[in-house]
Amino acid sequence: MAYTTIDKPSNYFEAKLYTGNESNLNITGLDFAPSLVWIKDRTTDHSNCWYDSVRGVQKRLQSNNTEAEGTDAQGVTAFNSDGFTIGNSSSVNQNNDSFVSWNWKAGGSGSTNTDGSVNSTVSANATAGFSIVEYNTAGSGTQTVGHGLNSAPTFIITKPAQNTESWYVYIPTGVGSSLRLNTTAAAISSTPYAGTPTDTLFSINNGIIGGYSDVISYCFTDVKGYSKFGSYVGNGNADGTFVYTGFKPAWVLIKPSSTTGSWYLFDSTRNSFNVTNSRLKVDGSEAESSNIDTLDIISNGFKLRDTNAAWNGSGTTYIYICFAENPFTTSTGVPATAR
Repeated sequence: MAYTTIDKPSNYFEAKLYTGNESNLNITGLDFAPSLVWIKDRTTDHSNCWYDSVRGVQKRLQSNNTEAEGTDAQGVTAFNSDGFTIGNSSSVNQNNDSFVSWNWKAGGSGSTNTDGSVNSTVSANATAGFSIVEYNTAGSGTQTVGHGLNSAPTFIITKPAQNTESWYVYIPTGVGSSLRLNTTAAAISSTPYAGTPTDTLFSINNGIIGGYSDVISYCFTDVKGYSKFGSYVGNGNADGTFVYTGFKPAWVLIKPSSTTGSWYLFDSTRNSFNVTNSRLKVDGSEAESSNIDTLDIISNGFKLRDTNAAWNGSGTTYIYICFAENPFTTSTGVPATAR
């Protein structure tokens, strides 16, 4: 039995911490050239800043608002072989502030994909189940878009980059509809995603998302031992719900889907031992909080350790998105260690 196809998750995803110096700064030490870099100031109220290799350097999106893409000449100025370079922009490099960057490997600047009814530019890494897809929408009907992966995406984030429009999230498990990354709202029935993605395509309802240019979608699919997208039901107890992922998580994102609540993000880099309590909001610009012992990261999943309705309300349905620090068992049968 194959336990995983990825023995070293840090070849494809890794979080990095750094301290701002308000000058040009090279962030190094990744095991790959990142295609998506997401940066958050932990110390000060600053937006979540997203940069990717398809749209190109200096092109910034902010997941806590609906603003169109901005050009930040002092943001991410280069994607390098083992990291990235930033300028002196305060949102990514304020002097003496502590920052975290979350980094994913896709396939560089991308190439043309003609699988759908509209052509797309796709940067794909099928091994890690991640692609960045840029395309245009037009008219009022449904169009199909090639995503470049060899299996159907189970999690998609879509943002019209040139317009003040929401960040729409597709995740079928436990939701069956759509969420918006920039808000605390529960799942909505008015979704731009038409039908279920296939191994080559996903569909966009232009009547919902509108006729926009430069739409960007980040597509993910489950990879055994590396990534997992699903749902759980909270029990409202300090001895909280256990969520099995099949690996030791490095990164956990949680959002209530059946009621309102923020998107909270945890990782094993900011908290190297349990209990894991350092949290940041994807839909907010606030600095990091750590006043509640939220969850334990364990060798095969995570376990909630608090009654807070934001992640463990009794009877509330939550979605979760996880990437691995280690598979529960490697391809050669070596088990993960506990923290």
